[in-house]
Amino acid sequence: MNGTNFSVVEAGSFSGLLSMTKDPIPGKYFLKDRLGLTGMEVSLNQVPEGGAIPFYHTHRENEELYLFIGGRGQLQVDGQIFEVKEGTAVRVAPEGVRTLRNNGTGDLYFIVIQVQAGSLRQWVGTDGVIVDNPVTWQE
Repeated sequence: MNGTNFSVVEAGSFSGLLSMTKDPIPGKYFLKDRLGLTGMEVSLNQVPEGGAIPFYHTHRENEELYLFIGGRGQLQVDGQIFEVKEGTAVRVAPEGVRTLRNNGTGDLYFIVIQVQAGSLRQWVGTDGVIVDNPVTWQE
């Protein structure tokens, strides 16, 4: 569904991401093109028990924010390994050499947001504008 000022996509359950065939990486569902995002890339991710990203990687310009929403695993950045689980949030600079694995039981679920490092000029406290209209909902 799309409107003048919004786009909506139903990705379905995170537990179904591994079976999706539209994206080139199993377990990764990219939202940029599906939603017409213009300032970031967002992906929904599922890594099965025992699974891992089989390579190290960096980025040319984008920092990444990893938001873990289920399961347990480990993230490695610049040779440092740390535990991640539901509620863990990790920012990785573009130059950070990173990889990830699921060493827990069950699937690992997380969201990754990529945005050009240093590009944030405003945030909710300086960019948000309260509109002077009462809130109404149709029942």
